Amino acid sequence: MRDWPLLRECCSRPQDSARIAALLYSHPPSDALPRLAEEHGVVAQLVAAIDASDSAPPQVSPELVQSLRAARKAQTVSTLALSAELFRILELLQNARLNPAVIKGPSLALRAYGDAAARHYGDIDLLFRHSQVAQASQILAAAGFQARVPPATMQAGKIPGQYFFHRAQSGSVIELHTERTLRYFPRPLPIEEFFQRQTTLTLDGRQLPVLSAEDEFVLISIHGAKHFWERLMWISDVAAMVHHHPEVNWPRVRQSAARVGAERMVRVALLLAERLLRVPVPAEMKREVAADSACAPMVTKIESWLPYAGYDPPPLAQRALFRLRMRGHVLAGARYLTRLSLATTEEDWSDDPQSPAASLGETLRRPFRLAKKYRRNPDR
Repeated sequence: MRDWPLLRECCSRPQDSARIAALLYSHPPSDALPRLAEEHGVVAQLVAAIDASDSAPPQVSPELVQSLRAARKAQTVSTLALSAELFRILELLQNARLNPAVIKGPSLALRAYGDAAARHYGDIDLLFRHSQVAQASQILAAAGFQARVPPATMQAGKIPGQYFFHRAQSGSVIELHTERTLRYFPRPLPIEEFFQRQTTLTLDGRQLPVLSAEDEFVLISIHGAKHFWERLMWISDVAAMVHHHPEVNWPRVRQSAARVGAERMVRVALLLAERLLRVPVPAEMKREVAADSACAPMVTKIESWLPYAGYDPPPLAQRALFRLRMRGHVLAGARYLTRLSLATTEEDWSDDPQSPAASLGETLRRPFRLAKKYRRNPDR
């Protein structure tokens, strides 16, 4: 893919302006670059890299650069609007003595890049204790948000992939996550431990409640694995956190990962950052990353589909094998894959959330729905 080396170089740490300039001259970007950068979520990194180079070569059209800067500006405007919405909602929740942690989105942008607008995100993600979701939902409804999950379904005890709320007036989306919705954690998230280690970051002069850097690193490693690392943005986040935060306590990362069964997910994340973006695996983690013989083959597989930003996903059998191997040893992998294959979400639910027969049918139908959803198009 013609533009892929440039995107990788723009996300590498530290950025090498000479390499970027050489790529711009030797492989002038195509007109598809702005769209590819948006699909990978790295418009900000690309624009910053082009602006930092001495000068764009004549082969790079002014229209292309203008298109990228327009996309960057739109991302900044969207970020400002989401930040305002975030502070409004946090105030309502905190007044009700609810204190969620902000995850991903602005929290990760601040941590990884030092700028809340330097990373693409289109919604607000909040981590709650599951026992507080009903109260939080009522507050969001009073604030003008509509829930995707009906109250009757919540009362029936069904657990969605996330509690999704949309505000038509502003277009804002808020997703609530709990220790029960984060099903891609191999073991249940120890929610009280995560909140005990909670800290704050400063955004626009205000305090943002966030997870510890170590717990957030585990979370983004699991999130990347959940999505098969199909976007460069997620690897860029890992690389930027490692590069910009040498103070991260890696023994604590290791401990947090072991607590939720995500040891290999963390190792793969670190190896991806090293192989693709030149950020060395931290010294405290080198030995165990090297000792895990499954990591390198998995990274090689990820490299084969990554440039296409999810448009050429691995086939169903390969996805299943990836899930199995990502968990670690065979028995743990088999349990993890089975749970993900049978644990229903809102896409599987019937119209009668109270019916035991409906629940059984949902469980039995789920593997077939997933097979249909992820079956490779034979014409591709």
